[in-house]
Amino acid sequence: MNLLEVVKIDYNRFPEAQTYSIYADNVFFKDPVYEFQGLERYKKMIAFITFWFSQLKLELHDIYQQENTIHTQWTMSWNAPLLWKPRISVTGRSVLTVNAQGLINSHVDYWNCTRFDVIKQHFGLSKN
Repeated sequence: MNLLEVVKIDYNRFPEAQTYSIYADNVFFKDPVYEFQGLERYKKMIAFITFWFSQLKLELHDIYQQENTIHTQWTMSWNAPLLWKPRISVTGRSVLTVNAQGLINSHVDYWNCTRFDVIKQHFGLSKN
């Protein structure tokens, strides 16, 4: 199975049973909330998301590879850990860079909305 297929499978079952062996130990991760380096920190971020957010769903819209870069487009949604359990949705894209060893050494997410737009969803003021 090639790397693109593994990434596709991981997106479809996110956040469960992720294939961490496809990431370099020093993988760089960045999105509008987090920025860090290291596979262990990446695992902790997934665990944090899994613990705090319920009914997490990552819908993959598109995935393709150009040379050493994998591009994805997706929508992630979840119920926020508030009494009224608002359903939050973020649409975005990811750019995954693959090193010479065939491992992902950079994972950068871009959202099609602002962090403030996401906060507003918690109060029914905005939809992504």
